[in-house]
Amino acid sequence: MEQQYIVSARKYRPMTFDTVVGQRALTTTLKNAILTNRLAHAYLFCGPRGVGKTTCARIFAKTINCEHLDEHGDPCGQCESCRAFDEGRSLCIHELDAASNNSVDDIRELIEQVRIPPQTGKYKVFIIDEVHMLSTNAFNAFLKTLEEPPRFVVFILATTEKHKILPTILSRCQVYDFARITVQSITEHLKYVADKEGYETEEEALSLIAQKADGGMRDALSLFDQMVSFTQGHVTYQATVASLNLVDAEYYFRLVDIALEKNVESALLLLDEVLGKGFDGGNFVSGLSSHLRNLLVARDARTLPLLEVSETMRQRYHEQAMRCRPQFIYRALRLTNDCDQAYRQSRNKRLQVELCLIEMVQSTDEEGDGAGRRPAKILKPLFSATKVARQPQAQTPKATDSQATAPTPVTKIKTDPKPVPQPAPTTPSASDKKPVKLSADALILAWQHFANKLPPSERATAERMRGITPQLLSADSFLVKVANPFVEKSLSKIRSNIEQSIIDEMGLNHMTMKIEIEKIKETLIAVSKPELFRQMLKDNSSLARMNEIFALELN
Repeated sequence: MEQQYIVSARKYRPMTFDTVVGQRALTTTLKNAILTNRLAHAYLFCGPRGVGKTTCARIFAKTINCEHLDEHGDPCGQCESCRAFDEGRSLCIHELDAASNNSVDDIRELIEQVRIPPQTGKYKVFIIDEVHMLSTNAFNAFLKTLEEPPRFVVFILATTEKHKILPTILSRCQVYDFARITVQSITEHLKYVADKEGYETEEEALSLIAQKADGGMRDALSLFDQMVSFTQGHVTYQATVASLNLVDAEYYFRLVDIALEKNVESALLLLDEVLGKGFDGGNFVSGLSSHLRNLLVARDARTLPLLEVSETMRQRYHEQAMRCRPQFIYRALRLTNDCDQAYRQSRNKRLQVELCLIEMVQSTDEEGDGAGRRPAKILKPLFSATKVARQPQAQTPKATDSQATAPTPVTKIKTDPKPVPQPAPTTPSASDKKPVKLSADALILAWQHFANKLPPSERATAERMRGITPQLLSADSFLVKVANPFVEKSLSKIRSNIEQSIIDEMGLNHMTMKIEIEKIKETLIAVSKPELFRQMLKDNSSLARMNEIFALELN
């Protein structure tokens, strides 16, 4: 007969306090309470999902009913009480799921069972899972019994949302807060399970699963089982990235290398590659922030152990971090953090990420020691080298000669006794030498850049600007549509600053911003004559009095 498959979370559920992963201080406290016979009548286990709350409650219930505890306070596993618990037939342990049994009647039924003493063992243990789901009336019905239960009863309440528990319940329990399990502890336990089952694994893959589980051992084991099925027992890093739909860390390493090379084009192409594979831009920016944080930590040997990654990845982070100036990492972190905050409200989300990457690449040129301060300079023209190389072929020789030749031709023009009137000598000016970038996309880029430069005190205005897309009207004017007069007033206060910033960034002589309040379209609703008459009665008190006196009716 084929053996029935059991998921790892159940198969490797801890049976003693010593085998519980990541809760050493808490399990030691519970074990010492049992050894010294200092048991409370009610406990409350709080913490995230999958960290061992229900497991510890069951171990506690089994241990206090064991007839022959060993010297370390662990159950013997041989007495009748232990065997009944292991076989699932113990009458001393009762589990109640408060998510589906949360009424007053369910609590009253539980109270009736509390009165009956245990037939075997010393204590009757009532484990109430997801206790925060109980109704207020059920909590109130439970208060008296929880405060003064019979001496042979122990209550263990478990919840993931401690803040929803009534203060009157909290005051009657010993509260134990379970912590999230560290990535290292989860990785070691996954390695233990893999060795037991005979699976081949890569340390980077197990570390990635542990990070994805976010501190929950049950989630980690579920993901591990999923990966074992996907890879047929050969759990590799690349297979894990593909199966869990995660952005490969290789992209972040490549992007930082591109930034150090000051290559804007390659950064935009890399983003296009990531988005082309179906990943969300917001998740990519969030992952880039985590990568930059890891680089910051990896620069110092004292903080290097803070990286919750494998030893191979830790060394790789350290190597790249030593090639980055701290100022670049600070500024890049600030840029990605600002982009992450503005991403959800931005209408053009891809442009928001592209602008962040452009600024990050150009920030490698910045000097100074400002920790995390945003670069004050504006964005440089993109792809300028290519355009300059093509200009001599596209322009006439006159324009090129007047700009590129030595002072000799200029001297001839000035000493010519009969100069021919030409517009060329009067045309050049300081503003004409700026690179003109008159396009809708350039306008949007300059608008978003100004919003990102606003100080923290103007955060509300910056968020409103990020939600607005300016419209280019002509060569010297553009339009922004706002929702209400309040937004119009806030933008009007900084109108001159916005116009000057766009003029400087786009290389223009003049640019005017026009503000328009969007009109709300009124919806016409068909109303019957009786309804119209009733509305007239509400709006006109005189007509209402006449209706009362003469009992008017609408034909």
